Amino acid sequence: MEPPRVAPQTDFGSVARRITKIIRLRRSAASSVAANGYDDYDATRKLKLPSEHGDFSAAFKPQDEELRKKDASRRDREAAVESLIANLFASVSAIKAAYAQLQVAQSPYDPDSIQAADGAVVSELRRVSELKQAYFKNQFDALTSSISQPALAAQLEELRNLIKTYKITTHKLETELELKNSEIRALQDEFLESDKKTRALEAKLHPRCSLVALDALHLSGLNPTHFLTALRYAYKSIRSFVSLMAREMESAGWDIDAAAAAIQPDLLRLKKTDHRSLAFESYVCLRVFSDFQHKSFGLPVLDGCSAWDRRKFFDEFTRLRSIPINQSADGEQSPVAQFCKAKYLSLVHPKMESSFFGGLHQRAMVSTDRGFPESEFFIGFAEMARRVWLLHCLFFAFEPEIERSIFQIRRGSRFSQVYMETVTSAEAEGSRSGEVVGFTVVPGFRVGRSVIQCKVYLIPSEPKADGRS
Repeated sequence: MEPPRVAPQTDFGSVARRITKIIRLRRSAASSVAANGYDDYDATRKLKLPSEHGDFSAAFKPQDEELRKKDASRRDREAAVESLIANLFASVSAIKAAYAQLQVAQSPYDPDSIQAADGAVVSELRRVSELKQAYFKNQFDALTSSISQPALAAQLEELRNLIKTYKITTHKLETELELKNSEIRALQDEFLESDKKTRALEAKLHPRCSLVALDALHLSGLNPTHFLTALRYAYKSIRSFVSLMAREMESAGWDIDAAAAAIQPDLLRLKKTDHRSLAFESYVCLRVFSDFQHKSFGLPVLDGCSAWDRRKFFDEFTRLRSIPINQSADGEQSPVAQFCKAKYLSLVHPKMESSFFGGLHQRAMVSTDRGFPESEFFIGFAEMARRVWLLHCLFFAFEPEIERSIFQIRRGSRFSQVYMETVTSAEAEGSRSGEVVGFTVVPGFRVGRSVIQCKVYLIPSEPKADGRS
């Protein structure tokens, strides 16, 4: 059996020493704090925050003052830069105005203005250089600088310089415009003189196909010879238009012989292919001279012409004698323009126009009064219509009591040299005894006692049933 354990004896002496040591340490720490006059309570009590907002602002007042100074400095710098730029633009605009004045003073030459403008340019360039130097040296102050002005004043100066430049430029352009107008008038006079000479030469080369002989015509001196001259002038344009129409037919792939035979079957029967243009001339004359004996051509749009007297018709002839239709006084609403449009719609069939141009745009333009087509075909037609209108005006410019009429010859009529003129050359004069009128190419006219022969196409007369010719 194991003997009972005996509890170890506690060393109270060592324990007491440890406790005494701890107490000493605490006392020494407390005495050192007391010696410095500081303890935790006093530190907490002495740390007091300001109770009012005013005291808080006062604590940060030096920092706010610094920010305000920086902001004011930045604003001053921006104002200085703005003033510098405004002054720079004002100087540039002043240079532009002075340079514009310098250019104007060159022609006509003005030495005083040139010297003044040159001095202004040099002065403004010097000012720009001074602004540049002040900016680089950071010595620019719009309030104290002698080379600059406030931004608003500089902007106003820039606007004044721009207005001055515009005025100088406007004056220069007006001067150039006047010079161009003078050149245009001189060229117009030269053109009229050249045109007069050209028409004089044309009259010498083709005395029957020009109206130059009627330039000095007066109403009191009007006679049938003048009318004959105008008729030949109109007939020339008819032949030109027929040639143009035949060319369009060939381009469109038409059978020219069949088209001519459809108008005048005698050409197909006689196999006169070289006379096919005469069939087209007869067709065109039939259309454009229809109702020629009426003042209004029988057209409702020309009813106003029914009240014209001989003086009005003669004035119309004189006015339109040498100008195209589109340059007449009333433009597209003038009587000659209305006549041209009505005759175009009558003569040119829609199928013909569609075949020539692939559509009816020219017809639509004419019928809706949207202007005149600019095609060669319509221009040729318009010139023909103008000349026929001139002939019409001259026809009614004669005295009312003078007998006037237009006539054509019926088919099968015997040829008469008094009233007819053949369009083909006969091989022998006596061969005409066996020929009769096949169709009228150009109608004839009677003016007073004068008869202007109509142009006819002759064909062999058909034998009678009993064998007599």
